[in-house]
Amino acid sequence: MKKRRLALEENERATLAPYALFSAASRGRVHHEAEPRYRTAFQRDRDRIVHSAAFRLLEYKTQVFVNDAGDYYRTRLTHTLEVAQIGRTLARALGANEDLVETICLAHDLGHPPFGHAGEDVLNHLMSDHGGFNHNHQSYRVVTKLERRYRNWTGLNLTLETLEGIAKHETSDDRRSFSEITQETGASVEAQIANISDELAYNAHDLDDGLQAGLIRTDQLAELGLWQQVVDRVKWRDKLLDDVSRHHIIRELVGLLVDDVLGESQRRLSALSPESSMAVQLHGEPVVRHSDAQLEQVVQLKDFLFRQMYRHFRIVRMQTRAEHFLEGLFASYVRQPLQLPDDYRAKLGDESLHRVVADYIANLTDRSALHEYQQLFDPITRP
Repeated sequence: MKKRRLALEENERATLAPYALFSAASRGRVHHEAEPRYRTAFQRDRDRIVHSAAFRLLEYKTQVFVNDAGDYYRTRLTHTLEVAQIGRTLARALGANEDLVETICLAHDLGHPPFGHAGEDVLNHLMSDHGGFNHNHQSYRVVTKLERRYRNWTGLNLTLETLEGIAKHETSDDRRSFSEITQETGASVEAQIANISDELAYNAHDLDDGLQAGLIRTDQLAELGLWQQVVDRVKWRDKLLDDVSRHHIIRELVGLLVDDVLGESQRRLSALSPESSMAVQLHGEPVVRHSDAQLEQVVQLKDFLFRQMYRHFRIVRMQTRAEHFLEGLFASYVRQPLQLPDDYRAKLGDESLHRVVADYIANLTDRSALHEYQQLFDPITRP
């Protein structure tokens, strides 16, 4: 039997918590559209993101390891899918809107430039006198301006709830560039779930990639209380970490962190007893979070990854290489904008040159950025 949208909306009303965002109560889209017969408004948003050009490009964008470092390591796309999976688990357990959480998770890195955080840092530095660059702001820009799939408007014309989730899923000091959202309220439960799912995924899975690459040794991890919790839980006592044991440990680590988030979030929600999503958004602090004890250990893990992995000479070399490529591309395009493709040059009447160049570079993948650099600076390569 086909489930029509009205039946799906009724199922939300019957099964979700009162503090969830309900698709039937959506404030709509910037440009009015009739909603589909067999999908809710948030399901349509999810599908539009999955079918966007920016989403497909995530396959060849760096998470930590540059795309040519090997086939095993996570990319922006695999990271995004892992975030969405964790987000759906948390949403289902907390009675939040799963479809909206998944949508925000799938969109959260659409604006990430090539070469991971090194790429973002370079673009932010190069744009320091021109409004700066932030991947979260860029993701919002992608779905509201840069994607071109419709004749009557730019962007994907997502619901206002999805746009607010993208804008507010992480703490931002300046939300003025998010013109379509309500500035006075905080993040919904769904946006908070997306935020903590992102953090949980990259901590656990960057650790996995670091162990796989040999950048991290298990004896170095002995200083971490979180590592000791997990290895005690799985009763791992070997000196050498084989692939199966590594998968087991990382899987248990994710489970341990998810359990903690669910326990603490349920405690906070019960204490607040919100009867609407707005009650959560007007609350002064997040309701979806780790317990204080576990948060301290998560911070220790993040500090460890920064010192032992992100500052490892192999990673720093990749980052320095990426900085060199992007600085060269940026300077060349600013110096001579006629090198930009036609569709980007056409934007120069409405946007500043530096912003158009930043948009173009942020849209590149690792390998297309390398190819562009080769075309511009290698005298043997034909443009």
